[in-house]
Amino acid sequence: MNTVYRFRIYPNKAQRELFAKTFGCVRFVYNRMLAEKKAYYEKTGKSLNVTPARYKSEFPWLKEVDSLALCNAQLHLQTAYKKFFRDASVGFPKFKSKKKTVRNYTTNYVNGNIVLQNGKLKLPKAGWVRMKQHRKMEEGYQLKGATITQEADERYYVALLYSCEETVNESKKAESAIGLDFSMKELYVDSNGNHAAYPHFFQNAQQKLAKEQRKLSHCEQGSNRYKKQKKKVARIHTHIAHQRKDFLHKESRKITNSYDIVCIEDLNMKEMSREMRFGKRVHDNSWGRFTDFLAYKMERADKKLIRIDRWYPSSKTCSCCGKIKEDLQLGDRIYECACGNRMDRDENAAINICREGIRKSGMKLDIEKKIF
Repeated sequence: MNTVYRFRIYPNKAQRELFAKTFGCVRFVYNRMLAEKKAYYEKTGKSLNVTPARYKSEFPWLKEVDSLALCNAQLHLQTAYKKFFRDASVGFPKFKSKKKTVRNYTTNYVNGNIVLQNGKLKLPKAGWVRMKQHRKMEEGYQLKGATITQEADERYYVALLYSCEETVNESKKAESAIGLDFSMKELYVDSNGNHAAYPHFFQNAQQKLAKEQRKLSHCEQGSNRYKKQKKKVARIHTHIAHQRKDFLHKESRKITNSYDIVCIEDLNMKEMSREMRFGKRVHDNSWGRFTDFLAYKMERADKKLIRIDRWYPSSKTCSCCGKIKEDLQLGDRIYECACGNRMDRDENAAINICREGIRKSGMKLDIEKKIF
């Protein structure tokens, strides 16, 4: 089992220059290999195997950076090709742009070239780099590699990849379950009637962001004032992203610790944002990332995350009598049934999602009776 720890690092001027060179060399090698592979295939109809080593004699400056970073660029290109041939909808590999605001490279742990000690991190070619280590590593974890990233706000981070033996837990009987219904306003509503009360970070910062973006539009491109203002805008975006990520991690951890089974709908958020014209609100919620966090946390805790079919009529079905209300509209926020059931639309849907998830998992009905 692999796990990643991400920390903020503080490189000095020489290390920042080395990182910038490495980002550029990785991009150059990736684009060069992709161009040669495309040209060779168009000419001969066969695939070409290339390695970064063949370019070092022609371009000596490639020797100044970590060779493992260049090797990982080759592996990333191979992965992109495999994904394309496995699923054409993914798209053919594209050239990396120099104008991309987020830059990174990956290196591997070989013969002790990466060392974490006393709040400092030793990296190949860069030496010891100051780091803010806010959490400790688990015992028995083995370091596999590191990814150095420069965000759009010019701050640096390192993601350390560790591997460990996956512990096989004894299968225990599930005692609690919950259903989560996606809510545009509050991220989710659960089957117990609790609302996530999601603080819309992007919406709250939109006015401030628009003000700084107007200032940026009045600056001359390439000037010092333009670069300074662009950094301000990038920092606002990064702050919003970090706030959202922190909230989603805490919510997913709270649910994982409290329940053995979590049931959700398998929604296509991209199509929902397009068809319903709620692009900003859907992306601000980041439901997809929330379910990803929930999935890996539940898996590591040896618990179950059950996805039910997106076409299951969870909103239209009465949670008391089971009757389907065909004329239910999107604007109807209160569900009213002829049987006398009157409740919040999302709470009703969450209960139905939980019941369908329990039925799909094959668990005994005594769990359902315990919940409801």
